[in-house]
Amino acid sequence: MALFVPKDRRSLFRQFLAGMYDAVVITDPNGHILEINPRAVEYFGHELDDVLDKPMSVFIPGLRQDVVTRIRKGLEGDRHVVIDANGVDRTGRKIACEVAVSSIDLMNPGDLVFTIRNVERRREYMNAFRAKANAFQISQTALFACDAEGNIRECNDTFLMMFGLKDLEVARRHVFADFMEDDPLPANFRKALAGETTVTGIVAEGDGEDQEELEIILAPNTHGRKVNGVVGSVLKI
Repeated sequence: MALFVPKDRRSLFRQFLAGMYDAVVITDPNGHILEINPRAVEYFGHELDDVLDKPMSVFIPGLRQDVVTRIRKGLEGDRHVVIDANGVDRTGRKIACEVAVSSIDLMNPGDLVFTIRNVERRREYMNAFRAKANAFQISQTALFACDAEGNIRECNDTFLMMFGLKDLEVARRHVFADFMEDDPLPANFRKALAGETTVTGIVAEGDGEDQEELEIILAPNTHGRKVNGVVGSVLKI
């Protein structure tokens, strides 16, 4: 049985659903499907006739009857529930989803609205970000990032070890010039803020009377077209 909406409101209702960026699935209080919008068809590959009156678990396998019942009980007081889940499309392919559940009185008091956002791109981005963060930490090259004023904001363990710093909190009390004040590094820092990448070799004092040759790369830290600071690396050659 399709969702009933008075004729004078049905067109407006469907236009509203069709304009939603996210997939929307409306169910009865027990989680049986009453209506879906075009984005839900796009996500999952099912037309309404394919899934009408079927359980919500057709789209989100984890949303079994007992789970829907617990969610419905948790929606008292005009609240909503947001869960991370894996959806499944018509071919069986998994889709990473963020599902917001709320209650609405349509055909029955307590009907449920499932708003489903595909977060695969976000999850891929976060996985890539974590991989880069792990690589940053284990690099044998000293890596760091400063804001536009030269304040240290991030650095890896190799940087801490190279400059005898206890931890990141201590590093953040310093500025770039505390560690790299020799020419041409201050000028190179300004060049990085202007959008230029520089590579400089310098000779620094090491342990005892030894000297170490270092290669220092400074580059702009950009967000879009805006330069927010400077990133750099210090490598012993």
